[in-house]
Amino acid sequence: MKFAPIIQVKDQSMARVLIVALKAHGFHPLEPREGGLPGVPNLFGPEGFIVEVPEDEVADATVLAQDLLKDMVDRSA
Repeated sequence: MKFAPIIQVKDQSMARVLIVALKAHGFHPLEPREGGLPGVPNLFGPEGFIVEVPEDEVADATVLAQDLLKDMVDRSA
């Protein structure tokens, strides 16, 4: 099964919330990959954490993830 990125967020906590919400809506996102050193929040650059789903779920999952992220950002402001 091939996976494709749907959204990228700078905050790992937001990425985890998005993953849980996507699962709750029936999508199958990849779990965040740990690949760093202790105390290093992100070895993949300042762009943040990428959330990926199977290719056949990309369109619907992208819409949901963008809406959820917008709600999270609006509420934190």
